[in-house]
Amino acid sequence: MSKDYEKLLVNPKNVLFADLKKLCEKYFGEPRNSGGSHFIFKTPWKGDPRINIQKDGKMAKIYQVKDVLSAIRKLEDMKNEKNN
Repeated sequence: MSKDYEKLLVNPKNVLFADLKKLCEKYFGEPRNSGGSHFIFKTPWKGDPRINIQKDGKMAKIYQVKDVLSAIRKLEDMKNEKNN
């Protein structure tokens, strides 16, 4: 796991939106955004956890940080299963 990921685990309540977006881009590529406030990232699975983030002022919404953490954990688990 990256240091950025571990930083979110320690304090998911105090995450800048820009930092969360950068982390999502690192793991899931460029987001889909049709000019609105939501940034939607494509995942290699259907269903939850979905990655749909938006700003809350300068900060990220806590429940969305937790969703991103779950998605990264799932992605890492998928990679590990594939390598075994």
